[in-house]
Amino acid sequence: MADLGQFPIPHTRNRFVSRQSPVGCAACSNRRPGWFCSLGSAVLADLELATSTIALPAQAPLFTQGEDARCLYLICSGYMKLTSCRAHDKQMIVRVAGPGSMLGLYAVLSHGVYEVSAESLTPAQLRPVERDRFQSFLRAHKEAQMRAVQCICQEYRFALQDACRIALAETVAGRLGHLLVDLGNQIGETLPSGEIRFPLLLTHEEMASMTCTTRETVTRTLGQFRKDGWISIEDALVTIHHLDPLESLQ
Repeated sequence: MADLGQFPIPHTRNRFVSRQSPVGCAACSNRRPGWFCSLGSAVLADLELATSTIALPAQAPLFTQGEDARCLYLICSGYMKLTSCRAHDKQMIVRVAGPGSMLGLYAVLSHGVYEVSAESLTPAQLRPVERDRFQSFLRAHKEAQMRAVQCICQEYRFALQDACRIALAETVAGRLGHLLVDLGNQIGETLPSGEIRFPLLLTHEEMASMTCTTRETVTRTLGQFRKDGWISIEDALVTIHHLDPLESLQ
């Protein structure tokens, strides 16, 4: 593979700063190593030739639902919000993606369009990989092919969790409790005590949209969870102290 250097990135609108930094660098060495960051050194060397790092400020769009998927993106640091919408309808938050996640994998492999829109919740560093180069990379490395399959399976699991949270939980407490558990599993870290901690990146309004309720109800229910000692919220961090009660809510 030839070094791309600072190749043209779609949808940048002069928002990104491109730079070179090694795959698997400190930015990627987060609490939960990414699928591709943990590949063997020889495989990572080829991946590094195919991309460079870009910086995205907070609250900036990365790509839009329906656009041609010319690149996939590996998140090195920061957090992204994925949303879906229909014309003239409210946006639905699909999930929050953090370091180690890949965005646009299915769309790139299927030569399709992005199925969701992506926007940064915090300043972020990402590695874009152009579609054709990524497919060449996969053909050259069987280990990377298996990681791609694992990533698609993970996306399926996340989608199933979302559907179950909305369709099967009968109460607002159940939907909100399961959302906290899902966020902990997706972007959180497990502490030595066994507790789970994750950044509180969504507003109460956004959490309400993901649980089919109102902002006031989210605020009140979170307060009850705190009173019961199941969670604590401090310095924009949520700590889940007792996982079982949240998971057992109906």
